[in-house]
Amino acid sequence: MWEQVAPLLTSAPELRHRHPGRFRVPDRTALADVLFVLRTGVAWREIPAETVGCSGVTAWRRLRDWTEAGVWPRLHAALLTALCRADLLDLDDCSVDGSHVRALKGGRLIVDRHGTPIAVTFTGGNRHDITQLLPLLDAVPPIRGARGRPRRKPRHLYADRGYDFDKHRRLLWKRGIKPMIARRGVAHGSGLGKVRWVVGRAFAWLHQFKRLRTRYERRADLTRGCSTRPAASCLRRLRTSF
Repeated sequence: MWEQVAPLLTSAPELRHRHPGRFRVPDRTALADVLFVLRTGVAWREIPAETVGCSGVTAWRRLRDWTEAGVWPRLHAALLTALCRADLLDLDDCSVDGSHVRALKGGRLIVDRHGTPIAVTFTGGNRHDITQLLPLLDAVPPIRGARGRPRRKPRHLYADRGYDFDKHRRLLWKRGIKPMIARRGVAHGSGLGKVRWVVGRAFAWLHQFKRLRTRYERRADLTRGCSTRPAASCLRRLRTSF
């Protein structure tokens, strides 16, 4: 991941001030601290600096600066583009679903046919999944392939019965997306689960990071910044393909 992140980080002087003083903590060390918090779920001030590399306050400030600079969306878009050019991304069949976590928060995720995270959004826990369907589709970044125009929408969108509303079916058709949504009141066994099970697996990947499984951050933008796991999932697919 570091090889992909490093070119996107804003450059900073080695020293904090004009006069000699404390050296700036390397960005790679701060990123390791951010991932440590994501994995363990510990508070920022409880990071063992002698073990990980820097204080939790420094790591939090660096995460804040990177988030405000828009590092993570650019990283995610770059990795998706690399996957698409390597023919490892299938945007024809995508699945969408929502997940509710502790602290009365919720999130929505759209993945490709292989379960690669394409876009993720965060909301309050009292928001219905269907109300966030179109914002989630709007959050899909432009993905460039080896040739042709960038793609920002799937051909087929798979979802469970929570998305079964005729209004949104029509809106998906207008966008050129064929809705593959299970009908409410119909017996189970539609067969759609053979395709959309990957979105549940993607949530399981995300929930391995305790900081995402329980929403501790008060700032929504930092929560989105903490969701670097989708980018890591993309990078893992690139590594295992060669």
